[in-house]
Amino acid sequence: MTDSTEISYSKRASGKRLAMFSLLFLVLTAAGLYTVYHLFAERTLTFDTRLIAPGTLLSVAGLLLVYFISDGLRLYFTLRALGHRIPLPAMVRLVFINLFFSNITPMATGGGFAQIWFLSHHGVPIGRATAATTIRTILAVLFIFSLTPVFLLTLKPLDGNSITGDIGTALAVLIVLYLGFFLVLLFRTRWLIGPLTRLLRAARRLHLISEPRHRRWQFKARREMLRLSRSFGDYLRGAPVFVWLSILFTAVFLLSLFSFPALLIHSLDYSVDYVMSVGLLVVTTFVMYFSPTPGASGISEGVFGSFFRDILSGNHLILVIVCWRLLTIYLGMIIGLVVLQKELVANRRRAG
Repeated sequence: MTDSTEISYSKRASGKRLAMFSLLFLVLTAAGLYTVYHLFAERTLTFDTRLIAPGTLLSVAGLLLVYFISDGLRLYFTLRALGHRIPLPAMVRLVFINLFFSNITPMATGGGFAQIWFLSHHGVPIGRATAATTIRTILAVLFIFSLTPVFLLTLKPLDGNSITGDIGTALAVLIVLYLGFFLVLLFRTRWLIGPLTRLLRAARRLHLISEPRHRRWQFKARREMLRLSRSFGDYLRGAPVFVWLSILFTAVFLLSLFSFPALLIHSLDYSVDYVMSVGLLVVTTFVMYFSPTPGASGISEGVFGSFFRDILSGNHLILVIVCWRLLTIYLGMIIGLVVLQKELVANRRRAG
């Protein structure tokens, strides 16, 4: 098989996978909305023109601007702290490419790979690009996972909620394990090498992996863990202004993300407690982190509906969910698909 044939086959396979994930995203989203409609929305749905009032549209546009800009700047300043500079127009494109891939692939894995691919095409070494995107994710995780227990314990709408009530202990354990793993990975990396070595050795003895693959995986896993640890050290030793700006814009990004439901609910003339609305979105986002579906489709709608069913009337619940996902996910994905196509065309022209 020639190189050109292999490349053509790889592109067709990737296209088929994206099409499959896109279809799965749509099907699961529809299933999630129908579940909310059936269980929580009293089987009612009406459009409310207050959502497209000039004042509402202006507020939404302003919040969207903050949301997208802060998303780009949190990675931009993480890269600056690591000693790399990416042109801001390229960072804008990367924001939307990430939104497309992270929501079209399970567990958001595609978003990281897409960002690394994009950054490597703009002069950032793969190891540093991997570290930057990982650190950017860890900063957001630290915010969300630190706040989730607080809101789980203090928000009244979560008292007796079936989702949090049935798995509250599991959520608490999961938070501790997740944060503990990241802290050990970043500051005591060598503690993980021994268990990892034993795990791979056991897989080899059970004939789950071959000897060459055992050696290759062990080498790569050790190398990447040590690289990430060193890169995080470099990040912390970077220019303090860039480190603090990356943390600041991570906080701004998350706050803007969590503010969309409060804005939509307020536009419908509900008396909404802003802190409560933000808290419910923090917990919703926490649950979404562990969703195996593309972009947490289906699960995010169901969790949101369960949390907000006592705040919104049935005829507004589905409407707010669709608007929330449209603004924070669907819009960015559509723009990301267009930007990705242009980026791929530009890369082919440069290669040609």
